[in-house]
Amino acid sequence: MIEGTAVRLRALRAEDAEHQLRWRNDPEVIRLAAAGDPRFGPTTAEALADRFTRILRLDPRESGVLTVEEKAGGRPIGMVDYRDVDPYEGVAEVGIFIGERDFWDHGYGTEALGLLVDHLFGMFPLHRLELDTWSGNIRAARAFARLGFQEEGRRRDAVLLAGARYDRLLFGLLRREWEARRRSAPGATVGQPSGAATRARETRGQIVSEAP
Repeated sequence: MIEGTAVRLRALRAEDAEHQLRWRNDPEVIRLAAAGDPRFGPTTAEALADRFTRILRLDPRESGVLTVEEKAGGRPIGMVDYRDVDPYEGVAEVGIFIGERDFWDHGYGTEALGLLVDHLFGMFPLHRLELDTWSGNIRAARAFARLGFQEEGRRRDAVLLAGARYDRLLFGLLRREWEARRRSAPGATVGQPSGAATRARETRGQIVSEAP
């Protein structure tokens, strides 16, 4: 279990499927998390059960999915994941989404992603972490930047949503950048919100990326 100020990351449980089923059938969650990608949702309980069976068997040295839980009440509010850990290149991909709308705009997702970043750089000899979003999710791009991720490129018109084309934005964070941020704020989690006002300002529209 990985503890933060407002959230914790814990191992995925079979009962988390019921929360994911609700989140992945919420049109606004689908739109923000995955730009409406049908592979994210809507989905059925049967399809999600099959997916969870595979996820629960993942080798944590290569990939993993963790539940984001708010600490005050222990309520599952979203998921973070990492995948495609390459021990030779020292690269891994990460993702996050907050599925409970009550917890949007309060910094929970930013803190959760920061906890995952700290955990991965601390656990693996990684050189860089990667993630992506779509250009219609401006708040996501801003949240990534506040965590130290750099926009490294974009795939033009790679996302189709409701008949409109958007770019796919690619972000990366290097170990030395993460270390520099930690040195500049000793004792603080990378990306940890500094207060309620800051959390609301930084994370409005908090769904930032897709988990598997």
